[in-house]
Amino acid sequence: MAGIRVITFFPRTVEEVDKVIRAQLRVYEVSNKAEQLRQEERFGYQSVHYIVALNEQRLALPEYGLHRDLVAEIQVRTILQHAWAEIEHDIQYKSVETIPASVRRRFMSLAGMLEIADREFQAVQDEDQRLRQVARTSIKQGKLETVEITADALKAYLDKRLGSDGRMASYSYDWTARMLRRLGFTNFRQIDECIAEYDDDVISRRYHGTRQGQLSRFELQLAAAMGPHFIERHPWVSNSDFWPAHLKRQLERLQQLGIKTGTYSPIPARSPVAAPPNSR
Repeated sequence: MAGIRVITFFPRTVEEVDKVIRAQLRVYEVSNKAEQLRQEERFGYQSVHYIVALNEQRLALPEYGLHRDLVAEIQVRTILQHAWAEIEHDIQYKSVETIPASVRRRFMSLAGMLEIADREFQAVQDEDQRLRQVARTSIKQGKLETVEITADALKAYLDKRLGSDGRMASYSYDWTARMLRRLGFTNFRQIDECIAEYDDDVISRRYHGTRQGQLSRFELQLAAAMGPHFIERHPWVSNSDFWPAHLKRQLERLQQLGIKTGTYSPIPARSPVAAPPNSR
């Protein structure tokens, strides 16, 4: 026999792997350890085990002929189930006698905790995907004030506003989203108001002589619209002597190129506090 183990991050991926195995291989036997535990109303080792062989579609191909009689086992489990199983197996393997009852109880408790953690990780992934879809829909419908600034939402917004750009990496959107929050933005309505008067293509061609990437054009829009506020709140200015001077030169160059710069700030100005009357 041959054997492999497939380890997934989330419980739902175990179900997706199950579909692939059944579609691509001949399955002789399936043993779902988690289902057995549920029927017995207890915690413990969770994994799905398959006894498989190549199906007729694969055996029809000459390159698989050598493995016609191969029977294999596939084990599928989440990474938390795998951690629990490996540690428990290691301790039991080293024990000459049956594992002590007190240790067994603690293992069962840990198995229960990890099962809860598995479900919570799956719930977190589901909620993240739901919120991403809600944000994209809201941006598409123009409901910008309801959308929190995240990397995924920023990409959806900029793709709609400035045109998509396949050269942009996901970490670049993440960094820019963090920069926007540092600049004081809390939703996309503020961002939309900030850059409304600035044509990204015009600014890019004047400043660089060509049309730059999506995020570079967007950052130039922010710099022109916010002016000194962009310099003061930029994430890099506090850790370097170079960046404040560089951003100031950038702002001056925009002005020299005939681009009107502003002082937009998403942070409301504080009202002056009236001095208390003098008491005599």
